[in-house]
Amino acid sequence: MKKTLFLFVALVLGIARMASAQTMSPLGIWTNSEKKATFEIYKCGDLLCGKIVTLTLPNDPATGKPKTDAQNPDPKLKSRPLLGLVFMQGFKYDDENKWDNGKIYDPKSGKTYSCYMKMENANTMEVKGYIGFSLIGKSQTWTRVK
Repeated sequence: MKKTLFLFVALVLGIARMASAQTMSPLGIWTNSEKKATFEIYKCGDLLCGKIVTLTLPNDPATGKPKTDAQNPDPKLKSRPLLGLVFMQGFKYDDENKWDNGKIYDPKSGKTYSCYMKMENANTMEVKGYIGFSLIGKSQTWTRVK
């Protein structure tokens, strides 16, 4: 009887935890504090990825053409458009509303960093890029776009 009660309680707690993670999902459209772009976080297989979906200034002022990934260290990728660019990938749910082990690419510098996303509440999340250890790095608060 005790084993059955224990298993039942463990099952109920597990379901409640999964429901909590689902209500605190990062899936959707987000913007950062600069509000120069919006990003979509979406499922890519069993992981989460992110792409640029809008830019406040989508065209290069000098040429009038769509902005490209001009700072990319790979010459073959410098001409790819920023709109639609998958710049986040590999995020796996860790614990406590945190998705970790991802990578984030910064098109302004052409550099890629380790990254995690942690939901603060249903409409804000911390996104932190870092090299090596997550204690040192740069965090941004992203806001969900409705």
